[in-house]
Amino acid sequence: TTLFRVLKAPDNVDIRPVLEDYFQLKTPLMPLSQQWSQECQRLSQIAKCIPGVRVIQQDPFECLISFLCSSNNNIPRITQMLTAIRRTYGSPLLNISGTTLYSFPSLATLLEEATDADLRTKCGMGYRAKYLMQSIQLLEELGGESYLQALRSIDDPTEVQEKLSQFHGVGRKVADCVALFSLCQIDAIPVDTHVWNIAIRDYDEKGALREAKSLTPTIYKKVGDLFRSVFSQYAGWAHSLLFVAELPSFRAVLPEDLVEEMDKFREIEQEKKKAKREKKPANDDDSMSSG
Repeated sequence: TTLFRVLKAPDNVDIRPVLEDYFQLKTPLMPLSQQWSQECQRLSQIAKCIPGVRVIQQDPFECLISFLCSSNNNIPRITQMLTAIRRTYGSPLLNISGTTLYSFPSLATLLEEATDADLRTKCGMGYRAKYLMQSIQLLEELGGESYLQALRSIDDPTEVQEKLSQFHGVGRKVADCVALFSLCQIDAIPVDTHVWNIAIRDYDEKGALREAKSLTPTIYKKVGDLFRSVFSQYAGWAHSLLFVAELPSFRAVLPEDLVEEMDKFREIEQEKKKAKREKKPANDDDSMSSG
């Protein structure tokens, strides 16, 4: 059951279809959770503790700009940037307890009003301002926001990733995030070091991923393919539930044995990294001595 309260809406307008689309409520979670639980014992435990995790379907343009702000950033600062973009270029929607909420600007508005200088000073985007300016200009050349909407009809997440990666500041992970959260790409797997470690810890039986030294394009694809091989339906949604379970805020609701396993794996990985750092200078000294 999903509960909601409408703070402000036009008269005689049914908001339910909007919410159903945004939260993808027409996709029932229970059958998916049951299927994933059959395919992965670990997820079976997690699903019982963290029910109701859904993947939203955001407006593609807003999603693209939002993830451009995420580069080398944290959630509070990303939120500040997006709030500043809405306040600077959006339209006021309503006022709640003295706080005015604004709409997200359209592509046309940003093309007409946004400047690199304002994005840096008024919105705090720093070097990301260049990415935004270049990306909105490219999107306009490709046909505008409808270009992004059309990507929803493509079934191959790899093809969608490639098309999104042409935008400045968009790498594989950001492309897959935009694909998963706004373009109906239910099998897109955004991969960072955390997801890579989940794959190593829980699914890499042959140890191929464990031996990799960095998250190369080949390893990135192998990690995504591994998740898609484990979860036969909506692999991107299953991945999101597993990712959420790793967040500190959910530790308290997880079984103790899972938390202990996470901590143990994290300690082992930290020791490995420490050993590599200590080994590297020693090797450099040896090479200098032998020379």
